[in-house]
Amino acid sequence: MKGWRFHTNPYSMVLLTDCMGDVVSQYYTVCPRIQHASSMLRASIAPQRSKEVPMLPSLDYEKLKKDLVEGSDRLRSLLLQALRWRLTRSFPGEQRDTVLQAYISNDLLERYSTKKRTVLHLMRSKNDIVRQYVARLINAFASLAEGRVYLSQIPILLKLLTEALRKEDRDSLTRENVLVALQKLSLRRSQQTAMIADDLIGWLVDELQDSDCLSDYVLEYSAALLMNLCLRTKGKRKCAENAKHVLKVLTDLLGHENHEIRPYVNGALYSILSIPSVRQEAKEMSVEEILHCYRKEASPDLNRQIEFIVKQLNSDEEEGLESDDEEEEDDNDEDLMEADLDKEEVLQPQPRELSGESLLTTEYLGIMTNMAKVKRKSTHLPQTGVDEPLQRPVTPSSHHNANTVQGGEGDSLPPSQYNSRPPTRSGSRPSTADSFRHSIGGGDYVPAFVSQPRIPRTPDTEASQTNTHRGRSLALTPQRSQSEPQQSSRPGSASSAGGGGRQSGKV
Repeated sequence: MKGWRFHTNPYSMVLLTDCMGDVVSQYYTVCPRIQHASSMLRASIAPQRSKEVPMLPSLDYEKLKKDLVEGSDRLRSLLLQALRWRLTRSFPGEQRDTVLQAYISNDLLERYSTKKRTVLHLMRSKNDIVRQYVARLINAFASLAEGRVYLSQIPILLKLLTEALRKEDRDSLTRENVLVALQKLSLRRSQQTAMIADDLIGWLVDELQDSDCLSDYVLEYSAALLMNLCLRTKGKRKCAENAKHVLKVLTDLLGHENHEIRPYVNGALYSILSIPSVRQEAKEMSVEEILHCYRKEASPDLNRQIEFIVKQLNSDEEEGLESDDEEEEDDNDEDLMEADLDKEEVLQPQPRELSGESLLTTEYLGIMTNMAKVKRKSTHLPQTGVDEPLQRPVTPSSHHNANTVQGGEGDSLPPSQYNSRPPTRSGSRPSTADSFRHSIGGGDYVPAFVSQPRIPRTPDTEASQTNTHRGRSLALTPQRSQSEPQQSSRPGSASSAGGGGRQSGKV
């Protein structure tokens, strides 16, 4: 059935359209004025061309790397911040891919360098802001699939990261970014193997034992990292060495008020219970009775998860053969960029001091070599059953990533400032599920343990859009989503509204 008929007078034309508004038939035309009207109508229903996103100017990477290694702490920090912003504030797609490809092809982190002092060695800087901003940049690299490939090819990287993890203060942003970067890198099997060999599982279990002192953000990434390592045969055996301690920590976490960690705790429990000695220890600890206590909660999804874990606990299967070297590299190939990367900026530019894209394009402009990058093919991994615990590596990244609305063309969004996240059990904020439901506009909240997410999840927050340097932005400044998540704070952190933060090193 046709949607409508456009009539004028006997000297007019007649347009017939279907219900979608497409012109399907045009009859006689006499009046020029009617011809003009028909042109306007056709133009109004024609598909609009998408706006092109400009490529960012190329940079002189040799000069950049030289100044990062030899420059003052202030210059190093500003450069590390600006390079990170190029990644985090660029448009997802060709613009961001081109930025990352330029970083990799110019070996920004000096993977091939034989020098004793490289950009990555700034992780050992005496200046805490320099260390923090290196960790933030590494975290940004790890947020992108090809960035993880690049990082995994740097032999010294994991040593530097795990060293920082153990040395940095517990509530420092440096330590947080290192932990999150490690969790994202744990999507790759080669990195999992190295982390297990470095006894990162033991460190994580001890960390999670005192979960009340952890922010939600750190808690979720710690639990997800532990699960990813426990999925490996070597990881399960490492847990079996101290099974009672591991089981105690994991069962305690099931009762934590942050329910978003449950898919990771369930996945870890299910995995390690495939080891007969762990099952025996679990029976002696009455783990089945503990699990049944949580089945009383009004959550059918959690109940089904627990049923699978109890079934695993009561199975008689022997430990399977070593299979770590028989499977292909495991990475979900998703880009996991979240707004936490730019929260609580402790470095603020002085009057008339260049920063961000202005610094890069004024002092480090290079020959225009930007080339469009071939889009990679995503690797589709087998999915876990709807009711089963997670059995594939995942990372807590943002659901907002799939629904990001970009700013208008030509908009220059200055650095945002982020509030601090309140303590996990302060009682001063709504539950995680309530916060997440609010952040997605009142939609139904779907617990993560229902199934493995194709795009992993991140804490449920929305980024504030505080404009601080509007006049300083350039037309080609990388854009930031206008719907990005706002960050809440962590224990003991100060608001960055005044440019402060926990780490007080001067630059």
